[in-house]
Amino acid sequence: ALMPVVMSEQTIPRLVQAAADRFGERHAIEDGGVILTYAALAEASLQAARAFCAAGIAGGDRVAIWAPNIHEWIVAAIGLQSAGAVLVPLNTRLKGGEAGYILGKSGARILCTVGEFLGNNYVELLRAAFGGSGAERPVAALPDLERIVLLDAAEETRAGGTGIVTWPEFLALADAIPAEDAQRRVAAVSPDHLSDILFTSGTTGKPKGVMTTHAQNLRVFKVWSEVVGLREGDRYLIVNPFFHGFGYKAGWLASIICGCTILPQKMFDVPAVLERIGKDRISVLPGPPTLYQMILTHADRDKYDLSSLRLAVTGAAVIPVELIHRMRRDLTFETIITGYGLTESTGVVTMCRYDDDP
Repeated sequence: ALMPVVMSEQTIPRLVQAAADRFGERHAIEDGGVILTYAALAEASLQAARAFCAAGIAGGDRVAIWAPNIHEWIVAAIGLQSAGAVLVPLNTRLKGGEAGYILGKSGARILCTVGEFLGNNYVELLRAAFGGSGAERPVAALPDLERIVLLDAAEETRAGGTGIVTWPEFLALADAIPAEDAQRRVAAVSPDHLSDILFTSGTTGKPKGVMTTHAQNLRVFKVWSEVVGLREGDRYLIVNPFFHGFGYKAGWLASIICGCTILPQKMFDVPAVLERIGKDRISVLPGPPTLYQMILTHADRDKYDLSSLRLAVTGAAVIPVELIHRMRRDLTFETIITGYGLTESTGVVTMCRYDDDP
């Protein structure tokens, strides 16, 4: 029988603080050499909230994140939401003009990004598309954008220009804001306040922003977690990108709801994922059907220890029935769930149950 997820919190920052009380020293995130317990995640998120407050972010302001799956992404997201701001995730494969359109449309005041990913320097992409470096802004033709924070860049790799700081420099701003002030900001966040704006792919024109509240997200993904059978102590390898609802809401947010350990994966590389499953004792591995097809057809699959795998959640494309049979027969999954979602519906429309016929 599936155990119901007990959750009374109705905002993401209060969920994180309650998770710190509930799960304490259990690992919340393992990202390379960085380990954050649930208590440490709440502390880091509150420090980030203080930094956003010190940077002038007010309730309802927009803050964008344009970065791969790294632990700083999660801390920044919870921090800005704790300050009352609205998260605007950007697809890591966007070009400068596409990202700038979303930044301008949302009115984002701060962009959290990385020095380089997939061979792209995101700051330079923006500057090339929007008039270079501004005298008073980091990008000349994006007037709302006041500051760029480089989540992964050391001082020596930082792009030059006005308003660009590294993540440690940004976090140092927190010293100017007492913790009690940040807690008051957390308390002021209401269940019906916006938590995020996710922009659709724009198949019918320009991308369109879908506005979602804290209560909507927590209500939907509490139910999602119960249906898929996510458990406290599960070890969840999140290959799905954080900029998408699958990696963000059904990924790290669902993990915090249930007390799982989040293991971010920057990109899907089959040998790297196969290696991590055994080394990190991964029990939960959601993804599109191509993820499982590539694992099943990998020539050296038998050389890897995949015995820890328990839960698969797939969707985002047509799922061949034979794939489900092979996942049951050739891998160790106890539960395989397929689902269909829309950004416009908070991420989930319909899904099968754990005991449904293939």
